[in-house]
Amino acid sequence: MTPTLSRRRLLKASAVAAAAAAIPSFAQPQPDSGKPSPIRLGLCSYTFRNFTRAQMIPFLKQLHVSELNAKDVKDHLPTDAQQEQAAVDDYKANGVHLHAAGAIYFRKNDEADVRAQFEYVKRAGIPVIVAGDPTPETLPLIEKFAKEYDIRIAIHNHGPEDKLWPSPLNVLKDIKQLDKRIGCCIDVGHTVRAGTDVVEAIRAVGPRLFDVHMKDLASFTDKESQVAVGAGKMPVRAIFQALIAIRYDGFVDLEYEIKADDPMPGVIESIAYMRGVLNGMGYMQQP
Repeated sequence: MTPTLSRRRLLKASAVAAAAAAIPSFAQPQPDSGKPSPIRLGLCSYTFRNFTRAQMIPFLKQLHVSELNAKDVKDHLPTDAQQEQAAVDDYKANGVHLHAAGAIYFRKNDEADVRAQFEYVKRAGIPVIVAGDPTPETLPLIEKFAKEYDIRIAIHNHGPEDKLWPSPLNVLKDIKQLDKRIGCCIDVGHTVRAGTDVVEAIRAVGPRLFDVHMKDLASFTDKESQVAVGAGKMPVRAIFQALIAIRYDGFVDLEYEIKADDPMPGVIESIAYMRGVLNGMGYMQQP
């Protein structure tokens, strides 16, 4: 990378941090009114895939978001043990809690390979693996290690392009006889694109729901129509109501996949909208 490009990236990061600092008060946690929210908001580190950990942590602080679903992208949560520990220490020092890792892909039906993924997550002290498209053949091994390590597996659905699990209902069908640690990560955008009612899916999955990836779409049939949460058609309030009804105890993680080089305006808008919905439901958001 040339020195000129490095300066440009530094200036861009500074501009993004300045934008985050301008978050209006209604987008921030409101500790002085309402009752504690049963919905806990977090963020997928994939949102900041073009930014380093050192850049991302100040963004999280400006957003008043301390919960992170970390992925092995950039240096967010490296698989190398030493680098991973440095990341974990960095997050702890900055008040960031790692509640999930992934998506992690189980590409081989091989005991050593599957164990390595569990060791990676165990080292970081993370209780949930968001699993991207594990094949049915790998499920017995995944179940074995989920029991051994006492780590939850949340299988992530990926919409109509996913030939195995386009919808959480497809996941549920294949895991219902497995250990209770094997469950779902409902990606709301992929769910609606699969033609599934996301609110009904939440109710159907119930206690097997371990993580939620939140996004919004202008069209439920167009993968490329993602917008900031609140600017599309996603029934956010009904989703929150359904999560509360099933006593969901996980996190709702914003996964803002567009504008990778300049995500903060959309992230700010999305977090503000979700907090606004919760405030409108009579809940306050804890920092």
